[in-house]
Amino acid sequence: SAEEEKRRGETMEVHCGRRVARLASTSGRPPSRSQPPRSLAAGAVPSRRVGGGRPTAAARAAQQSTTERAVSLARVQAEVEAGRRGCATQLARELKESGVIEGFSGGRLIPKRSYTLQDLRLNKIEPAALLSPRENYLDKVSSYCRRAYLVGAVSASFALHWDVTQVFYLGAFTLGLLTVDKVGYNGGIEFLAVDTIGRLLSDSYVRRVSRHEAGHFLVAYLMGVLPSGYTLSAWNALRDGGDLSIQAGTAFCDDDFQKEVASGKLSSGALDKFCCIALAGVGQEFIDHGCAEGGMNDISQLDYLLQGLGFSQKKADDQVRWSALNTVLLLRQHQGVIERLAEEMVAGAPLSRCILTVEESLVLE
Repeated sequence: SAEEEKRRGETMEVHCGRRVARLASTSGRPPSRSQPPRSLAAGAVPSRRVGGGRPTAAARAAQQSTTERAVSLARVQAEVEAGRRGCATQLARELKESGVIEGFSGGRLIPKRSYTLQDLRLNKIEPAALLSPRENYLDKVSSYCRRAYLVGAVSASFALHWDVTQVFYLGAFTLGLLTVDKVGYNGGIEFLAVDTIGRLLSDSYVRRVSRHEAGHFLVAYLMGVLPSGYTLSAWNALRDGGDLSIQAGTAFCDDDFQKEVASGKLSSGALDKFCCIALAGVGQEFIDHGCAEGGMNDISQLDYLLQGLGFSQKKADDQVRWSALNTVLLLRQHQGVIERLAEEMVAGAPLSRCILTVEESLVLE
């Protein structure tokens, strides 16, 4: 009958609607009623109902929450810029408790136990590729620069008809500059030149560095260590801090950690945070490329700390394996956050904007 045909049509419509909902949940992020629209999460003007009218109460509340979060994070940045990093960390904790921010210290950690190399491989982590970074790209750029300088010097000597004495003076001058750079600046001048040329020649290198530092930034934030700043190039480090010894890197409000180190009593929680943050950069490069190139200094600092604590080889291995597994799994969960955060860092966004991006991206995920 017509009545039965109508009921079958309604039933089919309901089932099709459920099927579409399931497909939507596998195409990216799962649907959620509590999730704000993308425009609101980005701090844009809330959408209006079709045909005009005022924004809904939920839209107004979301916009107000975003504004309150941005103002609060600006206060955190002001504390950091004033040198009161301990106060900045305490303020972030208070904002976490009051619900203004949610991601800070919100990372989920895996159980702390002894993991084997097989455990890491079962989770698609190759320890050698992760923990043995080698900067192949910058090594090539450095090699090409040296060859170009040598070819240029030889060409100039023939074109300008230099005699042996002039060639000797040029060689001595070059050797003297390299020696001063190595001894006085730990190779900072050479790295500044190579890093700048490398950034000009390759956008992929810029992207790799930005995602490396975004990994440090995000893991620290999720583990309750407040970032205090970042730099993505040796030139920016020289311009902002006037120091040739600083390369790309992320700084943190680590007063609590420094106090524990000074007292000679380092808690297990503080050690876990340090290890995971140190491995976050190489962990992100491993996720992106299957191996790590940058981050040798991070690995060296980690080894130095574990040796200073007097860890046996087995205890150090257990700590590093747990940290590597925890860090990579944590990063894999938040690749969308890494992408947006890296874009903000390349654009030179301030600290408050980077943290706001993390919070909004976690909501979107």
